[in-house]
Parts: sequence; structure tokens; C-alpha cells
Amino acid sequence: MSGIDRERAQRRRTMHERQTVVFGVILAVMAVSGVIGAAVFTGTTSLPFFSRGFSTESPSTAAVTVPCLPDGTLPVAFDQVTVNVFNGAGRTGLAGLTGAALTARGFTLGKTGNYTSTVPDAGRIIFGPSSVPQAYTLAAEVSGVVLSFDAAHTDPSVDLVLGTGFSDLVAVDKVGLDPHTPLANPTGCVALETLLSTPTATAG
Repeated sequence: MSGIDRERAQRRRTMHERQTVVFGVILAVMAVSGVIGAAVFTGTTSLPFFSRGFSTESPSTAAVTVPCLPDGTLPVAFDQVTVNVFNGAGRTGLAGLTGAALTARGFTLGKTGNYTSTVPDAGRIIFGPSSVPQAYTLAAEVSGVVLSFDAAHTDPSVDLVLGTGFSDLVAVDKVGLDPHTPLANPTGCVALETLLSTPTATAG
């Protein structure tokens, strides 16, 4: 074999060795990635940069400030509570059906329709300074609903916005309102005068 042939053969061997190393590294990386991926998928392990969750704050978890009722405030007679029912769950006919159910219980039905956006959880009751006891009275009818005070809501009616977690009103025998027993204030409530004196008196 001539010197030129030997040089060519050496170059071919060197090239083959490099290719073998490169392919070996690629296969090793793929194998390790596959093992890690399988472990993450099955929950056996987790990666730090995947462990941070997205923020999913909803009305039921957000800090909500609502006005306290004066001591001794009794539930409002149902026919004196005007309720506007809005569908924030995206389920066809939900506002109409719920409005009819409230009417059957003695509430006065105002407007019904679709809400401007989808609302999570059971929903919310939006009310203003002139409808605080009405809102608390209605809240006993809807399990998990969030009270949402809006100082700009000057209408004496209350808005019931039904959320994706709403299924039905509380059973009549489970409502637990006694016309002769004062309504209870929620933990963390604030005097109405204090809320109205703050720059932003809206919650939820």
C-alpha cells in the first residue's frame, strides 16, 4: 500500500470514529430525555421550572371586602328583594330557569340575560349601598356564591350572576333563614361608611 493510500485509509478511520462518537452522544441524550420525560409524565419526579402553577384566582379565593349589616338586621321579605339574574356559566337557559325558581320562592324577578363574561365557581351577588340586607338575604339561597359590593350600584335591586359551578338553588328546607332572627355578618366585613369613604369601594 502506498503512502497516499495509507493516508486515505487513516482519514476514513478517523471520520468513522468521529461519526460513532457523535451518534453515540445523540443516542445517549435521547435516552436520558426519554427517561426524564417518562418520569415527569407518570409523576415520579418533577422539574423545578414546571412546578410553578398558573394563577387561577377566582371570586371565591380573592380577598373580598363587603359591608357589615347593622346589628339586629332581619332578613328582607322575599317579595321586597328584586333580583336580576345573569348567566355567567354559558349554559343555555340557566338565567331564565333560575329566575323562575326564585320567583316561585317569592322573590321579585327583574331582568334576566347573559353576563358579559364567564364567571367561575357558583357565581356572585353584586349589590350596592341601598341593597345590603337584600343581598345577604339572597345569598342564603345560593351555596358558595360570593358577595360583591359595588358602590356605583345605586339601584336597590341585586344582581345574581350564575357561575360555571352553579347547579341549583339551596333546597328550601336547607336555606335556614328565620324572619325573626337577625342576619349574620361575614368574617372580615367592614362598616358601610368606611367602604364608601375609600377611593375604590368595589370588590369581587
